[in-house]
Parts: sequence; C-alpha cells; structure tokens
Amino acid sequence: MLPALRPVPTAAPAPSPWREWLEEHGPRLLLFARQQTRRHEDAEDVLQDAVVKLVEKIRNESFVGGTEAWLPYLYTAIRRLAIDLSRRDDRRKHREILVGGDDDVSDPNRQDPWFDTESSDDEVRLQLESRLRELPPKFAEVIVMKIWGERTFAEIGEALGISQNTAASRYRYGLAALKKSLGGARRRGDLSI
Repeated sequence: MLPALRPVPTAAPAPSPWREWLEEHGPRLLLFARQQTRRHEDAEDVLQDAVVKLVEKIRNESFVGGTEAWLPYLYTAIRRLAIDLSRRDDRRKHREILVGGDDDVSDPNRQDPWFDTESSDDEVRLQLESRLRELPPKFAEVIVMKIWGERTFAEIGEALGISQNTAASRYRYGLAALKKSLGGARRRGDLSI
C-alpha cells in the first residue's frame, strides 16, 4: 500500500514589479479617468483599455521608453480613449433620440463620485467635486493630475500636449477659480470647513 501523498506547501508568489507599479499608480490614474469620463464604470473601462494598450506595446516591443514613460503614456491614452468613448456615446444617444427609444439611457445628470472617502466629510467631497466639474476642463484636468496624480508640470505638459508653462498657469488659474468658488459656497453657508 502506498502512503498518501500530501501537497508540498508553497509560498504565495511574490508580487511582480508590474503589479506593484499598478497598485501605486492605479488610484491616481482612475481618478484622472473619472474626471475624463461621465460615469465611474466608463472610467474603469478606459483605464483598463489604456493599460491593455500599454502591455501590448511592451510585449511586442514597440513601446519607446522604460517604466518612467509608462505614466505619461497612460495619462495620454486615458484622455484619448475617454474622448473617443464620449463621441461614441454622444452619437449613440443622438441615434436613440432620433428613433425615440431612450430606455437604456439613465439619468443624464447623475454624477459618480470622483473621490473615495470613508470620512464624514462627504459634504466637503461633494462640494469639491461639484466645483471641479464647474471649472473649464483644461483647468480641472491639470489640477487633478498635479494634486492627486502627483505629476510635475513637465509631465502634465507632455501628457496633454501643452508646454510646461501653460500647464503651470492653468494650474494657478484653476486653483484661483476653485478657491473663489469654494469661498462663495463657504460665505453662503453651503460649506463648513
């Protein structure tokens, strides 16, 4: 009679450098994608598509640059994919309106939260998101990339196809407009911080 074989215990595989990189930068990229898209689900899809494109370029050795070029590439890819998605959605909605079937379209004014928070400051989060959405997109995207994405103005400029100085001035103007807007909300009593 043969003794029973027991599986040899193995250690859990070590996380790959790619997984560690994605865990570090993923939340920032998702926030940027949320800002570029209309719905949270779309942001996740756009981020996934951008990462898949990067992986394919790396695998077929057509990607120029090392790991330091991944982040600028992904910001640019997210922005372009979000624009394409928005155009497709607009064309689809236009066709649905023409046909008269608008059953699949949810509330067009619904906004998914940009920031995940477990704090009791949901009011502050909602006000900040609302005020960021009211800013011109060219200012809002630079603010999100600079503060939450922790990018330099040079990196932002490269990702958006603008100069470093233009990125810096959009950041300054955007923050000034955001401060003014939040100051008004505070004076009216809409915000208590």
